[in-house]
Amino acid sequence: MQPSTATAYWIVAPRRGELREAALPAPGAGEVLVETLYGAISRGTESLVFNNQVPESQYELMAAPFQEGSFPYPVKYGYISVGKVREGPPALHGRCVFCLHPHQTSYVVPAESVVPLPGGLPPERAVLGANMETALNALWDASPCIGDRIAVFGAGTVGFLVAWLASAIPGTEVTLVDPDSSKRAFAERLGLVMKTPEDAPAECDIVVHASGVPAGLAMALASAGYEATVLEMSWFGDREVPLPLGEAFHSRRITLRSSQVGGISPARRARKDHRRRMEIALDLLRAEALDCLITGESAFRDLPEVMQRLADSGQGVLCHRLRYECDR
Repeated sequence: MQPSTATAYWIVAPRRGELREAALPAPGAGEVLVETLYGAISRGTESLVFNNQVPESQYELMAAPFQEGSFPYPVKYGYISVGKVREGPPALHGRCVFCLHPHQTSYVVPAESVVPLPGGLPPERAVLGANMETALNALWDASPCIGDRIAVFGAGTVGFLVAWLASAIPGTEVTLVDPDSSKRAFAERLGLVMKTPEDAPAECDIVVHASGVPAGLAMALASAGYEATVLEMSWFGDREVPLPLGEAFHSRRITLRSSQVGGISPARRARKDHRRRMEIALDLLRAEALDCLITGESAFRDLPEVMQRLADSGQGVLCHRLRYECDR
């Protein structure tokens, strides 16, 4: 029988979350009922929401699909959900799907809002879907070429995926830069070169900054070569970011541009939509080596405590997976 209620995670005050029960409607025509199997915490963005660091000017743009409530609080937030369709069109019934949905045990959404997992992609790894979509969009924005020297600052989940994708381009010299040496083992498993900021490469063609630390962007600028592009992927919320735009910034004709997953890269916008981008991202996740990016797992029921812990210290943490208690 269809459940009549679901349990969802809400952020109800600065640095405080709780689980709430909600009525679950019956799916109508063109809708699906999804029972969640796994989720994940997007630690960078969700920590900003959790810590009340979303600027008021960005309240509307920061709204997640199927979000309830409004910023700053209370708000049902999150956007990584992998589940199984329990009711819906025959073509989707019983399929494992990815959906941009807040943390919740089950939910009803339009059928076009879910993307079936490709063959060979286990649902446990599919929680990397939103991160891979962000990395894919960044590579479309950066447009690396064969033989480019590329530096990626920030060995978080997105930084690892950007470096991994870029390293597959023939002739590229890709370096992942991060001060946390504990992540070097993950880099080796993905066939990536990782260095500390002190040993970061110079004269790069493309530099991607994804550390989420303001000082990291200054380091990224220092690695850029003549007429190079520095792609900023970090979102700093309400924090100010001082930049050394004197020195060699103008004489080296460096381009500094942003990349944000909310919009399709202009380089592909004419031929790709959001659904197609997610389909490509999920297909790229079939590589088994990417399992190393999932560094922890917790039960969904423990999310209020887990979110506080991850917001306090992310040392050594990449993707943290949530496990839902249901019949898989």
